[in-house]
Amino acid sequence: MTKQVTEPVLYRLGMLHLALVVEVEQAGQPYPWSSSQLTAALSDPQASVWGARDTQGTLLGFAVLCRLPFDAELQAITVVPDARRQGIGQLLLTRMCEEASDWGSERLLLEVRASNKAAIALYRRLAFEVDGRRRGYYPSEDGGKREDALLMSRRL
Repeated sequence: MTKQVTEPVLYRLGMLHLALVVEVEQAGQPYPWSSSQLTAALSDPQASVWGARDTQGTLLGFAVLCRLPFDAELQAITVVPDARRQGIGQLLLTRMCEEASDWGSERLLLEVRASNKAAIALYRRLAFEVDGRRRGYYPSEDGGKREDALLMSRRL
């Protein structure tokens, strides 16, 4: 059953949100980041982590943005499965674009599984373009052949 979300609220996440972020990541990703990777992101002064919560305060999704010398990189974006297709990913991604622009970044970079059609459609709607491909980058979800990553970016 899809959870109907009304007016999600964006807020900056920090270390005190670690358990919630781990829970969302575990629910939303076939190969989730580890708790230590999420701890590193939440404590990195060159990173910005934002979450989207519903009116009851439940964390529905989060995004991790890292500052690079001239660009910014979206390193993760996850929405819990029962809250997908309700604009939460777009809301988070729009916030990450704004944050990267505030930093003075020239571009926002990301990579995505070539088979993740929903995410690719979202990125294209927000003016991201494919720049290249990393062959065999991701482990297969079924134990078969490794999957390509699409490299995408958007000028800010």
